Amino acid sequence: MQPTNDEIAQLFQNLGALLEMKGDSAFKIRAYRRAADTIHQLTVPLAQAVHDGQKLTGIPGIGKAISDKIHELVTTGKVRTYERAKSEVPEGALNLLAIPGIGPKTAMLIGTELGISTVEGVEQAAADGRLATLPRMGKRAAESILRHIQATRSMGGRTPIGEALPAAESVMAALRDSDPDITLLTPAGSLRRWEETIGDVDLVAVTRQPEELGRCLADLPEVREVLVNGSRKTSVIVEPGLQIDLRTGETNSIGAMLQYFTGSQQHNIRLRDFANRMGLSLNEYGITGIESGEVEYFADETAFYARLGLPWIPPELRAGMWELDAAQQNCLPQLVESRHLRGDLHVHSEWSDGSDPIETMVATAASLGYEYVALTDHSQGLGVANGLTPERLAAQREVLLQLQDRFDIRILAGSEVDIRADGRMDFPDEVLAELDVVVASVHNAMSQDRDTMTRRIISAMEHPSVTIIGHLSTRLLGQRPPSDFDLEAVLQAARDTGTALEINASPARLDLRDTHAHRARELGVPLVINTDSHHHSELSAGRFGIAVARRAWCEPRHILNALPLDDFLRFIRAPKPDRLKVFDEIVATRNLSHEFATGPG
Repeated sequence: MQPTNDEIAQLFQNLGALLEMKGDSAFKIRAYRRAADTIHQLTVPLAQAVHDGQKLTGIPGIGKAISDKIHELVTTGKVRTYERAKSEVPEGALNLLAIPGIGPKTAMLIGTELGISTVEGVEQAAADGRLATLPRMGKRAAESILRHIQATRSMGGRTPIGEALPAAESVMAALRDSDPDITLLTPAGSLRRWEETIGDVDLVAVTRQPEELGRCLADLPEVREVLVNGSRKTSVIVEPGLQIDLRTGETNSIGAMLQYFTGSQQHNIRLRDFANRMGLSLNEYGITGIESGEVEYFADETAFYARLGLPWIPPELRAGMWELDAAQQNCLPQLVESRHLRGDLHVHSEWSDGSDPIETMVATAASLGYEYVALTDHSQGLGVANGLTPERLAAQREVLLQLQDRFDIRILAGSEVDIRADGRMDFPDEVLAELDVVVASVHNAMSQDRDTMTRRIISAMEHPSVTIIGHLSTRLLGQRPPSDFDLEAVLQAARDTGTALEINASPARLDLRDTHAHRARELGVPLVINTDSHHHSELSAGRFGIAVARRAWCEPRHILNALPLDDFLRFIRAPKPDRLKVFDEIVATRNLSHEFATGPG
């Protein structure tokens, strides 16, 4: 089995850590980490690129030495440099890097001095006092590590954005209430880039009384520990173990500050190199002429990027990959926004495992300005979700017809239908043919081998009544790993069969992930942003799916449920073999980005 991009990226991340443990060259360490970050963002499988004879050195962050190691891994299954470095450090030292607060040098120290090679071992050593006795550790640091292990074990020190964003928004609301002098308060870092998991929450603020704002943060009731409380930076830990770093700046320089702390690191490295070639240097205060030493200040990011001759780059694109090239060529995408969505095609009610009546779900969708909504309660095979039998599904369709007269929004009859372990659908063909929308999803036998799962998904795509594949990888962030399947084969089959793929906006799923959605977009597969709502409040979670789509460089023209009702109906009513042609024709004849400038709010 060929290594995935994530596996290749992890090898280089580990290799950089191993070299740091040994005290090797800082240049090498940075090169391996940059390569890991780059590879993690790639959408085309590197293993396939190697087999196809493609040149890898044209990818930012991948030079000849990195390229050679990728070739070695793909062709032999090993990298000699990695195996040698691994043999020169204590066994299991890499395992300790999953613990927040433990870097490579500390992991090396724990391995050599305490002989510990597991997270559980560190937890015990922190609890019994041995960890605090290590050089440069101390009781407070050991206690902090213990708290982080207990609070964030499942996410390796990172918090799902669905938990981090509400926590950050609650803190920001409290700060605004406590300080009327705030003129700017906004997230930065990975939260502003809408990454699926967040390390620390970075906040940037402008206020006339920065010290007072820091004290307000430290005094909030949800704060359980104050790490730093200074004039320009305050860091706290809030329940349930999330670190929030608040930085304050001046109005005339906030553009540089916000850009700097938004990142990503890879984006900032490339932007810095770009500026250096112009005779300029960048930092969080402004842009400095290298020869003159003169500092220029910027009140917003647009002016900051404009000084470099670039358009403003949306934070979701700042991955350090191709965004600078696109910016220089003035061809950044006009990214999809929440206002572009015209409907939600994956909604549950109390008829299966939802919490609200159908009327409540439809009324909420209408209140969001949607033109259409599909009721997609579970099929009969998912007994734990009170799945509908064909008879109950027929009764529900009658209810939907009766409700239609009460609502302006178009109500579509649908179902989230199980893809059985052998690839067959959970309803008879004649039942499926009566539905407007069929979301086919895997809910069981998720540990099938790669080939079996690939055939299973493609078999569902080949069914003439299947409209969408729901939550393709089946993952739950921090709870359940993704199923194993051939992504490239599945994406190509989606295009060939005219099957749309869902970006499931549920914060617990975010499935498709951004890189998979990016590749689907490249192949021309229609994408659907659905909430998979089980309660009326969840219908507003579409913003999480929008963020995934934006990180995948999607414009409104790539999103099926950004189509107006008439065009969407034209798509689903077309015979399935013709649907991609219909979709492409609609996109070709409409400027969706322009038309939706005044779309639903």
